[in-house]
Amino acid sequence: MDVLWRATLKRAGDLSREHTPSIGCRSLDVLHVASAIELELKHFATFDVRQQQLARAAGLKLVTPAG
Repeated sequence: MDVLWRATLKRAGDLSREHTPSIGCRSLDVLHVASAIELELKHFATFDVRQQQLARAAGLKLVTPAG
């Protein structure tokens, strides 16, 4: 499990450096998207616009959350 967290934090740092200046995403946005990538998820659901932009930029397919 520790390996997953280390990889997720590294991925979060990479995503933040690459996308925060243009998207303005926040730390939890980045951590959620990095976690999805490291868990090898293909789809991502969120109501947060910045998180949607980051997920799309990171190559995740967005799905409409129920609600």
